[in-house]
Amino acid sequence: MRRLNLVLFAIVTVLMTGMTAFAQTAADHPVDNNAGLKAIAAGVGFAIAVVGGALGQSRIGAAACEGAARNPGAAPKIQVMMILGLALIESLVLFALLVVFAKIN
Repeated sequence: MRRLNLVLFAIVTVLMTGMTAFAQTAADHPVDNNAGLKAIAAGVGFAIAVVGGALGQSRIGAAACEGAARNPGAAPKIQVMMILGLALIESLVLFALLVVFAKIN
């Protein structure tokens, strides 16, 4: 079964690389030779933003759990501040996604 999966994967890979050979551009549209590089740079930039957001959210969650464990009476206030911080971090990641889509086009 593993050999069959490997063969199918190899066939799909070869067929997908052949699609670019048959691609044609319109004669009246200029070709953007940097489109692939823009897409790669946008993907790497967004990946950095996502990793930073994930690290920030995990630190906020850990600190909130630790704070609630130390002082259970302050847990509701800690939870409100945690949710506010998570929302702000997530909005920054979504803003990075918006910038990535704006820069690709």
